[in-house]
Amino acid sequence: MASRLIAAGMTVSGYDVRADLAVAVGAAPTPSPGAVCAGSECVLLSLPDSRAVEAVVLGSAGASRSAYGLIHVARPGQVIIDMSTSAPSSTQRIHAALAERGIGYLDAGISGGAEAAEQGTLTIMIGGSAAILDSVSWVFDPIAAKVVLMGSSGAGHSTKLLNNFLNAVSLAATAEVMVAARKAGLDLAAVLDVINASSGANFASLNRFPHIIKGDYLEGGLTGNLMTKDMLAYVDHLRELGVPSLNAAGPLASFGAAANLGYGEQISNRVVDAIGDLAGGVRLHQADKGPR
Repeated sequence: MASRLIAAGMTVSGYDVRADLAVAVGAAPTPSPGAVCAGSECVLLSLPDSRAVEAVVLGSAGASRSAYGLIHVARPGQVIIDMSTSAPSSTQRIHAALAERGIGYLDAGISGGAEAAEQGTLTIMIGGSAAILDSVSWVFDPIAAKVVLMGSSGAGHSTKLLNNFLNAVSLAATAEVMVAARKAGLDLAAVLDVINASSGANFASLNRFPHIIKGDYLEGGLTGNLMTKDMLAYVDHLRELGVPSLNAAGPLASFGAAANLGYGEQISNRVVDAIGDLAGGVRLHQADKGPR
């Protein structure tokens, strides 16, 4: 996303705990999140979870003022956009705290994967003020093909968790089916052709497994551990809503098994190899021999 903004002619400053990442995408490296905020018109966050977001946005001023606590650095009228996958209840608390200081806050769940990010065709689901969204719509133009205001604060992150749950279900279930197809001796390309013309079609069968069966796992996207984190956030969100989560056990077991078998920090698509391991060492692409 940073690369897309830079390619569109915008000046981008960046900070990450891994110091080389800002430079790698062409952004001007800064020494702290506070320095990014101080020198920018608006700030985009892309962090692992709500705990990290709260630390960066609400962290105490004190001696670490320059490093954390954007609430102590941001100017009235400035906008902070949280593109993380965060808990809606946490998002709402942050929104309220920033609003008291006149600082705008949007939750912006993103979907589409690494390829869509590279091509600037992400789908972005927004929670917050329509007026604030209008004021920063230029930020989304280079990175998204679809931007939808879902409602008030937290609505974007709520939608993202719901979408990610379906993503996890379809990926884990399709992985299981494709391992079974391999063990049944079926032609995997033909299986996908039939599934994608039938009632079983889903994002994973349409966009992931045509590559995976050729040995291309589409590296660079969401890791298995992050998928598990999103699933747990989804279950907790449903608990807060009072909605039973009857279908989360399957994908949680699948990605949990993948983590225990050594795939947790690899792309979540490697869940198919974890299921293959449990099925006796099955690989959809026979040249691939296991975890790397």
